[in-house]
Amino acid sequence: MNKVLFAASECVPFIKTGGLADVCGALPKEFDKKYWDIRVVLPFYSCIPEHFRNQCEYVTHFYMSCGTYIQNKYVGIFRYEMDGIKYYFIDNQEYFNCVVPYGDIRYDIEKFIFFDKAVLSMLKQINFQPNIIHCHDWQTGFIPVYLRTEFQADMFYWGMKSIMTIHNLKFQGVWDKQTMMGLSGFPADLFTPDKLEFHKDANMLKGGLVYADYVTTVSDTYAGEIQTPYYGEGLDGLLRARHFDMQGIVNGIDYQVYNPATDPKIYVNYDASTFRKKKPVNKERLQEELGLAVDKKKFMIGLISRLTDQKGLDLINYVIDRIADDYTQFVVIGTGEPQYENMFRHYAWKYGDRISANICYSDELAHKLYAAADAFLMPSRFEPCGLTQLISFRYGTVPIVRSTGGLRDTVEPYNEYEHTGDGFAFTNYNGEEMLGIINYAKHIYFDCKKDWNKMIDRGMANDYSWNSSKHKYENLYNYLISQ
Repeated sequence: MNKVLFAASECVPFIKTGGLADVCGALPKEFDKKYWDIRVVLPFYSCIPEHFRNQCEYVTHFYMSCGTYIQNKYVGIFRYEMDGIKYYFIDNQEYFNCVVPYGDIRYDIEKFIFFDKAVLSMLKQINFQPNIIHCHDWQTGFIPVYLRTEFQADMFYWGMKSIMTIHNLKFQGVWDKQTMMGLSGFPADLFTPDKLEFHKDANMLKGGLVYADYVTTVSDTYAGEIQTPYYGEGLDGLLRARHFDMQGIVNGIDYQVYNPATDPKIYVNYDASTFRKKKPVNKERLQEELGLAVDKKKFMIGLISRLTDQKGLDLINYVIDRIADDYTQFVVIGTGEPQYENMFRHYAWKYGDRISANICYSDELAHKLYAAADAFLMPSRFEPCGLTQLISFRYGTVPIVRSTGGLRDTVEPYNEYEHTGDGFAFTNYNGEEMLGIINYAKHIYFDCKKDWNKMIDRGMANDYSWNSSKHKYENLYNYLISQ
């Protein structure tokens, strides 16, 4: 039996701020339980919903120190089982009593260094010896470092391998060396340019990338992009050096959660054979709920996103007056930087019958929008993988994307001459070019409805379940275990 431990800062259904949580919630369930024992560990945040917290069972506790700044801290271990997967939670009120999982970066760095060492320390307490520890993003970056340094003195940890998965290279966990030393307990000789040092500071993600046995990221194109200075966020040199031990594996989505035929959150269920009649009903009902003009003939564009620079919202700001014409509606769901929240609020006030700004994250409203919209807009500056376009396909909603990272790998641009493609794409990070492709999509929608519906057929026939990606992870795990 092969044993793998997923270590992450978030995981559905317990806690979610982004796509990382979807991956850590969906992927472990895909493996055949006859051959794989996959478990997940995450912090026991106080903001995990009460009904989950109450059902977690106490396993044990112990006390642990990291560096001189983290001395003799309580580490509680709780366990919860669901869908045949064991979830472990690291408990410490001082660090994980919070309204949201992330806040002040200095404090986040301290609590995740504590978490990283606690994850490895926990393994002996629960007598679980994984072949592989699969670490996700900067919050778990010091696990491979601890594993290869301090924990190598104990035979229990010999032979354990680690994988570092980059979900978003922009966030790295960077702070000054002195503080990092005091928090982690790592000796000064680890804080050199070939190890943890980063522009005279120290970098948690870099530590993981240097010490992990293998590096993955969440799409093929992104794996190539991050080896260039433009996308590499200062780590492109290291990633080029590791390119033989690195690959991109596209994320999947949970096909049970996102299924328009059975989804309890949408107004009217439909599938590939009935979307022509039933999808417009979802549109009219959502228009009614959001106070937009009720008219199934309008072209409805959806956007569900963190409202940040990365997502190309400055391009939207540049052309939104021209997007929101008499025939078009634009529905936004998301939270983020105040400038973008206020931008969408302003346009919703200015064009009340055609723009709806929902500055919140509502899973229920998101499902309704996937089912109601005709197109989904993703003009990202960079996009490691992106899940929105994959969910859009599932609901017969056509993605309009910028051709970067995972968007380039998953959306095939429409070709009206060969009748191929399942979405629309533009290449340059440019507002006029984006508007041009939106207008082209509108032209196909209004003037070539048959072609539009065939594009939906192709999109709904795509398979972006975890099934194909799972095999790539299995092969990778088997390869590392056999080394």
